[in-house]
Amino acid sequence: QVQLVESGGGLVQAGGSLRLSCAASGRTFSTYFMGWFRQAPGKDREFVAHIIWSGGSTAYADSVKGRFTTFRDGVKNTVYLQMDSLKSEDTGVYYCAADLVGSGTETEANEYDYWGQGTQVTVSS
Repeated sequence: QVQLVESGGGLVQAGGSLRLSCAASGRTFSTYFMGWFRQAPGKDREFVAHIIWSGGSTAYADSVKGRFTTFRDGVKNTVYLQMDSLKSEDTGVYYCAADLVGSGTETEANEYDYWGQGTQVTVSS
């Protein structure tokens, strides 16, 4: 079991920044990928970014590339999503997720085994 708790969401003006945190506990040594997804009202959950738990490579959706950065603090067992130059279309509920296998593209929600509760990000234009 892996438990994930997100924090850091809120209301921000377009062009502003937010940093989301995802604190992991439990069998974190078994986690291979940590992913970030978001879901806007009336839309499907979409991939935002992922990072290899060991602190390796990252990948981003084209819509956030160059604006968002994900990184990990191994001591705190926490993964972060730094979001800069926010746009109104970034509004949604953001989720972190853990994949214990890591054998796919890691960009589909059904590849992930555990999910956090989500945190709301609202960008006003």
